[in-house]
Amino acid sequence: MIGLLQRVTSATVTVAGEQLASIGEGLLVLVGVEQDDTPAHAERLAERLLNYRVFADPEGRMNLDLGQVNGEILLVPQFTLAADTRQGNRPGFSRAADPETGQRLFEALVAAMRQRGQSPATGRFGAHMEVNLCNDGPVTFWLQV
Repeated sequence: MIGLLQRVTSATVTVAGEQLASIGEGLLVLVGVEQDDTPAHAERLAERLLNYRVFADPEGRMNLDLGQVNGEILLVPQFTLAADTRQGNRPGFSRAADPETGQRLFEALVAAMRQRGQSPATGRFGAHMEVNLCNDGPVTFWLQV
C-alpha cells in the first residue's frame, strides 16, 4: 500500500458539490492500493501514519506524531498512485489493485485507524473528488508498506 502523506493546516474533500469531509491541522493521506497488498499492509500503513513524526517540536524539529499534536487525518483513496510511469507518455495501471480489492483494503485501513483510537475523515472510493488542502511546510512524504 502507498500513503502519500501531506502535513496540512486544513483539507477538504468534495464530491458533486457536496463537502464530504474536512479537517484542520493534521495529515491528508492519498492512499493507493497495489495488486499484492493484503490486510496486513493496511494495518502496517495505519501504524506508520499514526506514528510518523512530521510535526514540529518546540525546537522546530520534526519529532512529534499526529497524536502528540492532537491532529486530524483525512484518508482519500487514489488508485493513480499505483501507476507505472517509467515509460512513454501515458501511465499504466497494471500494478494497481482491482476496484473491489482496492475498496476492501482502503476500508481495512480506515478500520485499523479506528481500532487505534483515531476517527479518520475519508473521501469516497471510486468517486470523482475535489481535494483542497493547505500544505504546511510544504511537508510531503511517500510511505510504502
